[in-house]
Amino acid sequence: MKFKTNFLLLTVLMVFTLYQCAPSTSEPIEPRKMEVLFLGHDSEHHNSYELMPYLSSYISPKGINLTYTDEMKDLNADHLSNFDAVMLYANHDEIKSSHEKALLDFIKKGGGFIPVHSASYCFRNSDKLVDIIGGQFESHDTATFSLDIIDGDHEITAGLEPFETWDETYVHTKHSKKQVLMERVEGDHREPYTWIKEYGKGRIFYTALGHDERTWSHHGFLELLHRGILWSLGDAKKEALAQLEFPVLAYSAAKIPNYEQRDPAPQLQAPLSPEESMKMIQTPPGFKLELFASEPDIINPIAMNWDERGRLWILETVDYPNEIKVEPGIGRDRIKIVEDTDGDGKADKFTVFAENLSVPTSLVFANGGVIVSQAPHFIFFKDTDGDDVADVREIIIDGWGTDDTHAGPSNLRYGFDNQIWGVLGYSGFEGKIGDKEHKFSQGVYRFTPDGSSLEYMSRTSNNTWGLGLSEANDVFISTANNTHSGYYGIPDAHTKDVEGLHARGIEKIDGHYLFHPITRNFRQVDVFGGFTAAAGHALYTARSYPEEFWNNVALVCEPTGHLLHKAILSKDGAGFSESDGWNLLSSADEWVSPVAADVGPDGSVWILDWYNFIIQHNPIPEGFENGLGNAHVNPLRDKQRGRIYKLVHNDAPTYEPIILDPNDADQLLTTLSSDNMLWRMHAQRLLVEGAHTSVKDGLINLIKDRSKDAQGLNNGALHGIWTLHGLGLIGDAHPIVMNVINEALSHPAAGVRKAALQSLPVSTSTLDQLLATDILEDKDLATRLAASNKLWQLPSSEKLAQTLIDLSQDETYLSDVWLARSIYVAAV
Repeated sequence: MKFKTNFLLLTVLMVFTLYQCAPSTSEPIEPRKMEVLFLGHDSEHHNSYELMPYLSSYISPKGINLTYTDEMKDLNADHLSNFDAVMLYANHDEIKSSHEKALLDFIKKGGGFIPVHSASYCFRNSDKLVDIIGGQFESHDTATFSLDIIDGDHEITAGLEPFETWDETYVHTKHSKKQVLMERVEGDHREPYTWIKEYGKGRIFYTALGHDERTWSHHGFLELLHRGILWSLGDAKKEALAQLEFPVLAYSAAKIPNYEQRDPAPQLQAPLSPEESMKMIQTPPGFKLELFASEPDIINPIAMNWDERGRLWILETVDYPNEIKVEPGIGRDRIKIVEDTDGDGKADKFTVFAENLSVPTSLVFANGGVIVSQAPHFIFFKDTDGDDVADVREIIIDGWGTDDTHAGPSNLRYGFDNQIWGVLGYSGFEGKIGDKEHKFSQGVYRFTPDGSSLEYMSRTSNNTWGLGLSEANDVFISTANNTHSGYYGIPDAHTKDVEGLHARGIEKIDGHYLFHPITRNFRQVDVFGGFTAAAGHALYTARSYPEEFWNNVALVCEPTGHLLHKAILSKDGAGFSESDGWNLLSSADEWVSPVAADVGPDGSVWILDWYNFIIQHNPIPEGFENGLGNAHVNPLRDKQRGRIYKLVHNDAPTYEPIILDPNDADQLLTTLSSDNMLWRMHAQRLLVEGAHTSVKDGLINLIKDRSKDAQGLNNGALHGIWTLHGLGLIGDAHPIVMNVINEALSHPAAGVRKAALQSLPVSTSTLDQLLATDILEDKDLATRLAASNKLWQLPSSEKLAQTLIDLSQDETYLSDVWLARSIYVAAV
């Protein structure tokens, strides 16, 4: 019997030993950064929106990315699958059962959970979550205090320096089983204040500290949270993170924009290689950042565009900002074609298309060549012999101001109306185009591709560096200072002579002031903590990203904050509003300076990184001199570096390269229905430039298609209308086309209805046609605005006057700021 017992014991021991020594069945985790969802709330009490960046700037350089949300709907299994942990700092009193289940499942399967401070009073309708958090807030006073570490051997507290802070003195109730690490001592009372728990395979870290910035800005508190997050990730993920090596960067908890002016000033961060810099860049979960090109192959890229062959063209400017040469042909800047010829995702061919430019700022394709904005000129370049080197160089417009190199023209875009649109800063324009004199300052303008006419569209509030067109031809702008998103609704010609009303054609629509850098080390001279250098406003107009991006997200660069902002656009009556989508890209590397972002031929967002420690232009800091470009002279302005990135979604379809043939009208016609607006615009332009009237019937068929997609769009029909317009086929001389355009005024897609009415000729018959439809009462108010704007262009008549009187008494027109303004200025 004894033998049998010993044998049984030995067998058990052997099995146990074999089990212990057996290889793990779980797959190893590849070295990577960790992703944490930070769930806050829309409240200034426990202001998670403002406080999270303190932590983000502390842990992002260490490989832990924080993604902010205040939407409880983000607690769902699909979304949580993108994250390694959830941090909770908010006052969400209740939680829906579906959200509760998703969070519990996430933790149970091994996700980290980090409830902080007020989180212990969240989800009070869920006994399970209260139990998992470890206790519930009951009451508090306030005091300045430090915590007693009662378990100094735990990895979270080992070697942690005690620190003192002002905070709320929480007392908890409903305590559950947990391991207490730190206590707050008040007289004879010892209150558990920092503890850990486990639930399934998940780990929970809680601290009651964290009422406001007095604690959130404290290095000791941030280090405590950092350690708590690391522990919550679990050993395997910690090991995966530990295998990455990150550059050691300086950290500042203080909000001091011009931080280098402190005494003593911190050491200047050295520039990082592209590979090291990418480690400091945060992008959203589900995306990957790819380096397309960098120095020495490219230097100081300031603008980009893609030709009809899908090739990237960039402008390089080492003359910016102070070495401007006003006389053409003597600068150091270049147009460069940057290609990936072997399909590996990296540029391997670099061709100088044109050189000897000076401070070029934008380029757009037209008439078989490219137009470049380079104050005081707009210059047309063309290659006529096929060697990818320009042999035509012609000034097409002259008169752009050169007093300040960051206040000139920029962001040229080919428009739906087959004209070139652009924006301008306060250096302004003064010149003669044809027989017309022009003089205007900051704002939006358009011109014909041959430079024969120019029109000022509307005024902006300050330096304007951003322009974006939606897929329905809505126009948006960004200005440098404190208007990172604006909407253009009414032409200047409609408002400039109106008295009795402050009638602007562009309105600020941005819904928030703050931007969200992941470093506290940033330099600004005004709009502190906000958008003081907003550049670009391209919309996401492809389909390689998730649906919430499609035609709803604008890309706004903020180089002073080392970030690319995700501006979410929503319809608001006849206009639009913007809300904060945080960042598509942000960096703790103080040299990273995104200056341009746009949707490329593959549907990914491409980003130009100026990569410069000094990005600001003016005003002139104390002790510095002013240069020829009205920028302060600074030896730290880098003339050796520059990077181009692609931000690719993990689930994006494989991109099949496209080459459009300007002579293949059938291919161009088919491409008008592409799911990427870049290709549709090229196809429309090439059909118009090639005078391909042979596709008239094909264009008519596109317009007759009455379908619309999930976004309410029919892009083929919309571009079909504008292509007919560009070919000169809309008018009384083309009755079949006119019938189709008139029918399109009732198309199910609002953008098509708007295109149809905007393309109609300026004549008395157009008023009759508008009145014969419901378009002046269109359910889409942006379309209704376009219709009311059309009225002021039409010849005066009693019928038009009565129409305006009737509309001025319509409650919808009276209650909408844009519609009311449009009708008012049309009537005076």
